[in-house]
Amino acid sequence: MQPTPVASGLRAVQASASGQGAASVHPRDVLLGAQAQTGFLPVCDHYSGVEARMRKSLQLQAEMAQEFGTCVFDVTLDCEDGAPVGLESAHAALVADLALNAAPGARVAARVHAVDHPAFANDVATIAGEAGHRLCHIMIPKVESVDDVLLAERALERASAAHVPLHVLIESPAAVQRAFDIAAHPRVQSLSFGLMDFVSAHGGAIPAQAMTSAGQFTHPLVVRAKLEIASACHAHGKVPSHCVVTEFSDMAALQGAAGRASRELGYTRMWSIHPAQIRTILQAFAPQQDDIDSASRIIAAAALADWAPISVDGVLHDRASYRFYWQILERAHRTGRALPLAVRQWFDVSAFVPS
Repeated sequence: MQPTPVASGLRAVQASASGQGAASVHPRDVLLGAQAQTGFLPVCDHYSGVEARMRKSLQLQAEMAQEFGTCVFDVTLDCEDGAPVGLESAHAALVADLALNAAPGARVAARVHAVDHPAFANDVATIAGEAGHRLCHIMIPKVESVDDVLLAERALERASAAHVPLHVLIESPAAVQRAFDIAAHPRVQSLSFGLMDFVSAHGGAIPAQAMTSAGQFTHPLVVRAKLEIASACHAHGKVPSHCVVTEFSDMAALQGAAGRASRELGYTRMWSIHPAQIRTILQAFAPQQDDIDSASRIIAAAALADWAPISVDGVLHDRASYRFYWQILERAHRTGRALPLAVRQWFDVSAFVPS
């Protein structure tokens, strides 16, 4: 099929904005298929485990959702590091209560203890059993193999929460080796990299410098692990989530790490451990305005052409490039960027019901 020439993007933009042509068909359904159901998460996953900070995180999420017009970060309530020793059951009950009472539309998750921890079964039974309908996911730390994923899956089924997606934390050399198998499991939605545990698992063979914001991008074993995890996720349509920057007061270090994770290593999501980190992560993972404008012109023109090949400014575009440019728009939306009128209609949640 020959491309349809579009001498200027203006006509396509105007027609798409007015609802003509194929604009009534959602680009997610046309371009992404099954990936549309699992491939998009907020670019920031914010962790907190102390009660006061968990409450403040949920309040901040609601405030920023109102500011940006969409939920721009997840709040993960932490049991693994947040629960006081001996009070794991009480902490799980607190997490369940916070999830149940979160604002409408909140994206709230929970990190439970590892599957071999004595508190794991109660964590899942309490949190998923009582608040499963309010959870966007459950994070499972220290996953070593698919067998751990299966244990978590069965625990969710016992809690009548089989619908809750699983996110897993890869923290050891053996887990990195099995990352592709773990990412292939249909219940797994995202893989995260646990930097500090990964370095510690090498028995001193990796220096402490590799746990810093700069060193984690230069040590070959750490970089290799990050690339394996990102590659495994992209191979199976899952979301790779980058590790924390522990120098939480150093915004320049955070910005540099987030930018490299996004631009060089293929990560589409990152952990935050302090509220001050959230906006910096959003900024680092957001596309540039020029890219947003170009993507809008191309997608609007493609919709007018019923997604057939087109020529925009003398350059051929088809379904392959449409997917790329649509994902730029998705990322812009998830980072709170203003979208041009030509494509804004597709991000009005009241206008389309997911298939």
